[in-house]
Amino acid sequence: MPDVDVGRFGLLASAIAGQPMDVAAGAPGESAWTDGTTIFVDADESNVLPSSAVQASLVASGSLAPALMERLARRPAPTGRYLALEGHRALAAMEDVLPASVRRLVDLETAARSESAEQSLELAIGRAAVPDPPAVFGAIRPKRVRTPVDAAGDAPSARHTPRHDEGTLHDLDDEIDEDRPALDFLSSPVGGGGPIGRLLKRLLGDARSGGSGAPGADAPTRRTHGSRRVARPSAVTTGVASLPDDVELVALGGAVAVYPEWDVFRRRYRRDWCTVIERAVESASGSAVGAPHAGALRRALARLGLELERRRRQPHGDDIDLDAAVEAFVESAAGSAPDEALYVDTVRSRRDLSVLVLLDVSGSAGEPAATGGTVHEHQRAAAAGLVAALADLGDRVALHAFRSQGRTAVEVLPVKHFADAFDAAARRRLGGVVPRAYTRLGAAIRHGAAVLEATGGTSRRMLVVFSDGFAYDHGYEGAYGEADARRALAEARRRGTACLCLSIAAATDPDALRRVFGTSAHARIPREDQLPAMVGPLFRSALRSVELRRRAWQRAHRTRERLQVERRTA
Repeated sequence: MPDVDVGRFGLLASAIAGQPMDVAAGAPGESAWTDGTTIFVDADESNVLPSSAVQASLVASGSLAPALMERLARRPAPTGRYLALEGHRALAAMEDVLPASVRRLVDLETAARSESAEQSLELAIGRAAVPDPPAVFGAIRPKRVRTPVDAAGDAPSARHTPRHDEGTLHDLDDEIDEDRPALDFLSSPVGGGGPIGRLLKRLLGDARSGGSGAPGADAPTRRTHGSRRVARPSAVTTGVASLPDDVELVALGGAVAVYPEWDVFRRRYRRDWCTVIERAVESASGSAVGAPHAGALRRALARLGLELERRRRQPHGDDIDLDAAVEAFVESAAGSAPDEALYVDTVRSRRDLSVLVLLDVSGSAGEPAATGGTVHEHQRAAAAGLVAALADLGDRVALHAFRSQGRTAVEVLPVKHFADAFDAAARRRLGGVVPRAYTRLGAAIRHGAAVLEATGGTSRRMLVVFSDGFAYDHGYEGAYGEADARRALAEARRRGTACLCLSIAAATDPDALRRVFGTSAHARIPREDQLPAMVGPLFRSALRSVELRRRAWQRAHRTRERLQVERRTA
């Protein structure tokens, strides 16, 4: 066939990768590969589109991170095995923005074997059987992948000095850290109506911000450097971190709950370490907090959480309703006009979603926002709008605020329980919550997930966290706090709860958000009025990630049962 104009696939590759990418013609007969900024394909091949999509998905999912490529460069033999695992995992993670012809390439069984690029590398280096990658996947050339350069050129943001630096962490554990996020996560805005809109919005980037002072103090302690430019929204979604099976994660007891905490430096849990206390919220004396943009949020979330339901006596369907058919025959024999609704149809009509919204009301939420007002005001308005929209749609929804003063005093303030209405009284309670104290993020996430699992009452569960992502408390800062928050989110997802983390109007550096929320869907949004354009794809991404893990577990369970039967009958 004649040579293909491969350059026109650059837009698609850029949208999938979440960064500018070029597609160029490589050597004739050469397998597709990328250096991280340009994808080289054989212009005389018919697989230009799928090969470009696979290579862009590898970039988006952090599969070509420098640390991983350095290890592969020293061990060239496992590169093909790594490509087979990461290719399917990356395509599964990017399924919502891939063309239909590329989605058919995904092998869910192979994709489910790995939850991160680091785990894929460990499997590739090991001796487990791995199928050969399809030819359309191309190849990985570790020595040719370029180290990403920060285009913004900003200096690292000043923040509280952690008790241990990264060097100490590396010395304590030479193995791949399952809590440490990949270096090149997919970073892009999400939103828009159709697939083209979602793809194009992935081309937008991040704006960096920094700050100084001790975070979590009672007064605002951080500010952005330079001008108050509005940052573009960004979002990230990746796989789920691995967790040990024997960890007791929750111990509930009335209004007080005790939870473990992950010590990343000792690589173990501190059991019964944090005490969470639920306290009543005093209502504000003024007017109730409004729920702006609830209508736009309701439209964006209208099709989420819909469960398939079998309906009888339908005019159209995929099966015959025998009772209706018999009644129609009897009526016809009696000389009456029979009812023509004789079918059973499968429709999505019953919503099956419970959502618990966690609102960070630590002292750092009281700092000024770049777009006016305080971060707390923006996040409170976004939380109120989201709760109102979900309640109007018939979902079970709860709203809790949280802050902390040490590991024995993590306060959770229930503004709205699942059984409560989001009425004027609930909105006055929301207005009575004042930012102060610190942010022991991991304990609040564990408690919110436990309450959601115990009282949500639906098969689909979603935990939405509104926070600036700055985990800080007494003895809880830096790498320690970030790793514990990541681990708490991974625990919730492992038990089947989808997690979404939203940072509204905060000046937190995007890299800090990736370190804290890097293993779950998250977004940084400058203003609450931008949330409706992004909330639909973010919800779908978080729910799809949990659903993929559930299907993989069911498939593995069926395989184990089949093998056990075969061994017993052998």
